Amino acid sequence: MKISVLGCGRWGSFIAWYQSTVLKNEVTSWGPEGEYSYEILKNTGRNEYVELDKRITLTCDLKQAVEGAEVIIISISSQGLRGFMQKVTKYDVKDKPFVLCMKGIEESTGKRLSEVLVESGISPDKIAVWVGPGHIQAFTRGIPNCMVIDSADEGLKRRLADSFKSNLIRFYYGNDLIGSEIGAAAKNVMGIAAGVLDGSGYVSLKGPLMSRGANEVGRLIQAMGGKFNSAYGLAHLGDYETTLFSEYSHNRKYGEMMAHGAKFDKLAEGVMTAKAMKKLGDEYGVDLPLTNAVYEACFLSRVFESGDGAKHCMDIILKLFERQTKSEF
Repeated sequence: MKISVLGCGRWGSFIAWYQSTVLKNEVTSWGPEGEYSYEILKNTGRNEYVELDKRITLTCDLKQAVEGAEVIIISISSQGLRGFMQKVTKYDVKDKPFVLCMKGIEESTGKRLSEVLVESGISPDKIAVWVGPGHIQAFTRGIPNCMVIDSADEGLKRRLADSFKSNLIRFYYGNDLIGSEIGAAAKNVMGIAAGVLDGSGYVSLKGPLMSRGANEVGRLIQAMGGKFNSAYGLAHLGDYETTLFSEYSHNRKYGEMMAHGAKFDKLAEGVMTAKAMKKLGDEYGVDLPLTNAVYEACFLSRVFESGDGAKHCMDIILKLFERQTKSEF
């Protein structure tokens, strides 16, 4: 199978490695010329996560990457997807399946990423998402995990999951595209909250964060037309270990450094996802107390100027304890 992976950052470079090294597919890895992630791979054949198989074609020619592919996998920053698709759709891609290996919600619109593709001219039956838990650092050491492929098209979902599975990744067929996308994106918001707890010395609160966070996300998924229980699947609750407890999680690290009054210089998708989820909560009339606390910490507080980030962040979190007592379910 001819696979093109668009985006050669942390996750994109792993996907290219997995498709070539594990699945033995013919892989093209695309990145924009001049971007650090692309240049380091071009110059050294590796980055801090993987060493690219020599059979992988590395290119900055987008036309070559998309028109030569049987399946197109996208792994870029979620907030750049709409603009990126304007470039992709200049080429002949109307009959090609797209797989989104990214977790986020468009901040400016509150749209799920599959909706962004549809609005960019891609047919819903050609769109799938690949979500769920997994550390690149563990995968490349041969430690397996379970993930999900979901799509509005049953045939595409099953074809991709069956062809992408291996002894390293066990795939499940998703059955709720809304739940898979919102759940996968929302776990990054909870990851920031977990980092705040770590940085503030309130680690034992991560248990309630997982439980109440999943409940909160389930209510949003349900209000949007998905299934409440999807929040307890692999895309959301199943991905918590990767995000809430991992030394490798950018979102958890962002929250931890925020509690220390310092800024994290790598991409943390949960920041803009918190803003998008607040928008969705307001639109659908769903109370999202944990999400709103993260939004306040990221956008409304003066945490980076306060001189005591941990106290400032925890003041925001502990306001949740002042809420009225209610039934758990």
